[in-house]
Amino acid sequence: MIPTSRAPETPPTTSWYASLVALFTALLVISNVSAVKLIGLGTVDLFGQTVDVTIDGGAFLFPVTYIIGDVLAEVYGFRATRRAILLGFVCSALAAGSFWLVEVSPAAANWTGQAAYGEILGFVPRVVGASLAGYLAGQLTNALVLTWMKRRARGEALWRRLLGSTAVGEFADTIVFCVVAFYGVITGTQFAVYVALGYVYKCLAEVVLLPVTYRVVAAVKRHERAT
Repeated sequence: MIPTSRAPETPPTTSWYASLVALFTALLVISNVSAVKLIGLGTVDLFGQTVDVTIDGGAFLFPVTYIIGDVLAEVYGFRATRRAILLGFVCSALAAGSFWLVEVSPAAANWTGQAAYGEILGFVPRVVGASLAGYLAGQLTNALVLTWMKRRARGEALWRRLLGSTAVGEFADTIVFCVVAFYGVITGTQFAVYVALGYVYKCLAEVVLLPVTYRVVAAVKRHERAT
């Protein structure tokens, strides 16, 4: 008797893990491109000097990647979160390589946007390189600290784990990213203010969005237990 062929197995589609990873990766790539622009927030007097206060465009979305990273680490654990982080790393590197390849390719004779393209997207590879270095340092640190605190606290005090892991992860990410991306572009006291403001802003974003993170974690846990 000839055995009948079996239909190929299809991966389960009930888990939200793949959707969260896709959103996590998309936000990371968008933030890396947005970070090319420096946004002025005015000036402050600091130690007798007038200092320009600046943030980069990635500040709008990048904190959300940490919230999704917290959800992944809390619900799925460190190994699953590490896969998401490495996927985001590869996609960001691919985007940077694509932008660089397009920039160095010869422009058509009737296209006049080469200078503008180089001015904006030509800076992306440096920003993405900085983001990748900071991203790996920050996200992996964030996931490690969160899962370590979860074991220590035996699953209790979620708010403490979320804030503690973000404080450590964002510190590593901010220092690495700012130094690699904008050291020399922003100098002196302005650079120190840029670093400090970026770190404080990201941590405050985590605090403000903590109720949202709580609800998302609870919703994902309920869904995953039910599947």
